Amino acid sequence: DGKPVFWPALVAAVSDLDGDLTGISRTYLARNGLAKAPVEPQRRAKGDILGNGIRFGVANDIMAAGEGMETTLSLRAAMPALPMVAATSSNHLSSLIFPATLRTLLVIRDNDHAGDAATDALFARGQAAGINVVLVEPELDDLNSDLIKFGRRRLIHRVREQLPAVLIERFMTAAA
Repeated sequence: DGKPVFWPALVAAVSDLDGDLTGISRTYLARNGLAKAPVEPQRRAKGDILGNGIRFGVANDIMAAGEGMETTLSLRAAMPALPMVAATSSNHLSSLIFPATLRTLLVIRDNDHAGDAATDALFARGQAAGINVVLVEPELDDLNSDLIKFGRRRLIHRVREQLPAVLIERFMTAAA
């Protein structure tokens, strides 16, 4: 009928390691907020995105990295004090720029072909840079699906099983 169609959206700033705005990301949501909207493209990022990301906290020696906001924020439900970065896509995940002080990187895997390739590439880059890389793997397709289907308690349990004790002690005691 020619009328514009509007969808709610999750909008976030993309920034570099100094916190300077380099772009913007948006994900259209279903009207009930429980899924992505039935539109194409559902997600889009604009600006200087490559190597940068959507940051949750300031990373020093430890941080987590995931493809998108939903996956990354799902890990934050289990580890709220851990600095994290969402890369906006699988291609951008493999190209994230590491802080010079980074010693441990948790890579959040999405269980699909693109997620496997991006995770493997980031894992290899981290190891080549002398960074201890720890994979965090979902039960389903991604941590957001795990959180929605199984709840926060089970997500916390699943994440705990995959982490060294030092990270559990430092970042999960308050979340458990």
